[in-house]
Amino acid sequence: MQGFEFNTVRRIVSGAGSALQLSDQCQSLGISRPLLVTDPGLMAIGLVQPVLAALESAGVEAAVFDQVREDPPEATVLAAADLGRSQGVDGVLAVGGGSSMDVAKVVAVLLAGQQALSQLYGVGNVNGTRLPLVLVPTTAGTGSEVTPVAVITTGETTKAGVSSPVLLPDAAVLDADLTLGLPSAVTAMTGVDAMVHAIEAYTSRHQKNPISDNLARQALQLLARNIRTAVHDGKNREARENMLLGACLAGQAFANAPVAAVHALAYPLGGHYHIPHGLSNSLVLPSVLEFNAASATELYAELADIVVGAPVPGSAEAKTAAMIAALRSLIDDVALPATLQAAGVDENKLELLAEDAMLQQRLLVNNPRDVAYEDALAIYQAAYPIA
Repeated sequence: MQGFEFNTVRRIVSGAGSALQLSDQCQSLGISRPLLVTDPGLMAIGLVQPVLAALESAGVEAAVFDQVREDPPEATVLAAADLGRSQGVDGVLAVGGGSSMDVAKVVAVLLAGQQALSQLYGVGNVNGTRLPLVLVPTTAGTGSEVTPVAVITTGETTKAGVSSPVLLPDAAVLDADLTLGLPSAVTAMTGVDAMVHAIEAYTSRHQKNPISDNLARQALQLLARNIRTAVHDGKNREARENMLLGACLAGQAFANAPVAAVHALAYPLGGHYHIPHGLSNSLVLPSVLEFNAASATELYAELADIVVGAPVPGSAEAKTAAMIAALRSLIDDVALPATLQAAGVDENKLELLAEDAMLQQRLLVNNPRDVAYEDALAIYQAAYPIA
């Protein structure tokens, strides 16, 4: 066995109502005046107010930044940091999806004061510390609550990542009650996103290890068994709990065995068409798996029974084909668009998308099969036509 290193969040708290006990996390971390990062949609539906009320009743008054939107730009990060400085905060909380949690991670570093935002991008470039950090996901997808990565929009069509163990929070709080009201489309997109995390972690060319493998398998089992129920019966608490835990386990897996070509080809779709990240992953997933099959058949075959939900007979190639077919069926069952054309992508832009995908070398190096520009273009073309 090759040597490996595994890092994860210091504390995970899971249970119904656990988000209303954030004051316990604040007390243990010495936070008396937190900045709470969230988005306007969650504020509008009243999801965050009970959390704020519970904090206030425990004597913890939070400053609230509620202007995070999907694919948050640098201006949003800087505005949140400015609010934190002006309010003299001594810790950062996030209640929201991946965008809010990513903003909170970077803001916690910026408020520690050692570096500018432009110095953080890349792998291992956070040189200082951060403020105490607690993350509470409201979607079961990104796994951002347990990853050392934040993705920020840096231009009209470009994104950049900050990757550093410093970004791992002090605590992740999993409260499925916060996910009960998720719309079915969001549930579907984020659920498939989490499944992609598990699959890509399990097949990652670099840093794949026994711990990440076990987490990925367990995550995929929870997600595959529960995503349809969560989408079609959103008030099913057991399904919601299993999806939230599955997304968290997948996050731990890919935080240590990084994702690859599915994400690399998904990012340009988000950049150019503002397609939600989970849907972007879903749109290219089957085509990427078919491309990778020549190099990853044995690994895909090991996951086939989990994805299909029953023992798959035959060769490794047959198992791999069955897994890909099951994922296509799942995408249809949860009512996500199955092709780039159906998602509104212009066929004339596929070359541009392929060029942009090649900029994601930090992800492509993890793919089980090398991806050249011609390969990326062929994958987009395969994902384009209406089936």
